[in-house]
Amino acid sequence: MIDKLEFLLALAREQHFGRAAEACGVTQQTLSAGVKSLEDRFGVRLVQRGSRFQGFTPEGDRVLAWGRRIVGDARAMQDDVAALRRGLTGHLRIAAVPTALPMVAALTTPYRARYPNVRFSVISTTSEEIFSLIDNLEADAGLTYLDNEPLGRVTAVPLYTEHYQLLTAAGGPYDDRASVTWAELAKIPLCLLTPNMQNRRIIDQQMRAAGGEPAPTLESNSMVVLMTHVRTLQWASVMPAILADALGPTEGLRAIPIVEPDLRHAIGLVAPRRDPATPMVTALVNVARAVARTLDGDDPAPAVLHGSGTN
Repeated sequence: MIDKLEFLLALAREQHFGRAAEACGVTQQTLSAGVKSLEDRFGVRLVQRGSRFQGFTPEGDRVLAWGRRIVGDARAMQDDVAALRRGLTGHLRIAAVPTALPMVAALTTPYRARYPNVRFSVISTTSEEIFSLIDNLEADAGLTYLDNEPLGRVTAVPLYTEHYQLLTAAGGPYDDRASVTWAELAKIPLCLLTPNMQNRRIIDQQMRAAGGEPAPTLESNSMVVLMTHVRTLQWASVMPAILADALGPTEGLRAIPIVEPDLRHAIGLVAPRRDPATPMVTALVNVARAVARTLDGDDPAPAVLHGSGTN
């Protein structure tokens, strides 16, 4: 049953029979037979078939939701038993919004010091995709915004507060200013993240609320691309303070706080709410709590929150 549910989860991720079979390491015929076996067991059609995969039926969506829970619990049980036998070991997968990437090392470094047999994968993606990856058991945890969109069924640990600065060349517009306003930003050619990123949506919304219209001259889904352009001193950008700090000292570059308002958003760790949780995720949540307590007093992190609602 669990193997067949794994087939269903792979089909939900890949949206294609051939790719799902490849992801599971089986033939397409084996995968199709496994899905058909589930349909026979439940007595309903789960998958809409044609010349290609066309989605799930309402019954298929319900079985898929249960399948994620059952497969997730089965994996958690295996990890729990394995941890009792040989200590914490395995593969921890973390997804993060681009603006939170500098915080990842603050979690993985103390984690690895305590559990050296755990290896990590870190990917950069959108806030929406983070929850999809967690739901589909493709990511174990994420770093994302906690107060701007529904969180869904997760445990959340606030880590720090994101606030924003204009990064611009010394001698350029507003060089002599201690701060700039959101309304003034609309007059500057900027390089920004792509519109599918929540950071970009926050910036656009605030500029429009201040009476301006965002008109970036360069867009990218990579903070590295934006940061390298800013370093040329030919481009300006709006970046969270944590990223401006990650840039390090750059001669000729100024970071100017943005006010009216001094916009702030909570960033934190999100992980599936499961009882019992997997040992690796439990350890990560504990590391996040410890890191939150050591952050600067300007960015206090309250106790663990539990998200509700849907994504």
